[in-house]
Amino acid sequence: MIAIGSDHGGFQLKQAIMAHLKERGLSYKDFGTYTPDSCDYPVYGKAVAKAVAAGECERGILICGTGIGISITANKVPGIRAALCTDCFTAEATRLHNDANILALGGRVVGEGLALKIVDTFLDTPFSNDERHIRRISMMED
Repeated sequence: MIAIGSDHGGFQLKQAIMAHLKERGLSYKDFGTYTPDSCDYPVYGKAVAKAVAAGECERGILICGTGIGISITANKVPGIRAALCTDCFTAEATRLHNDANILALGGRVVGEGLALKIVDTFLDTPFSNDERHIRRISMMED
């Protein structure tokens, strides 16, 4: 299951991503926000990050206006490796090299078409399991 959350700046893109996940037959849990009204991104960043860290959800997707604040928030939760991606190359690389478990997007930065391709790349790319990447991830978490 994929955890998904956004603030008001990412609300519209979140709706498109959830429809895309549904089309792909992927299950997800929406942690809010549920309206486009102004709200605080840390609430949703923490909720998704805690669900992923606890194993309730395998991966997460977070969206705010830029993707920056919500990714910083998520990365405060132990065990989370949230990556802000603006293209498919970085989405693939962060899965292969960092085993990132949360994708962060900027709803005011990337268009819907590109965002959906980034989501697909992130979800479809496995971790490489290369020893050097395992060592580096371990170093991050120390």
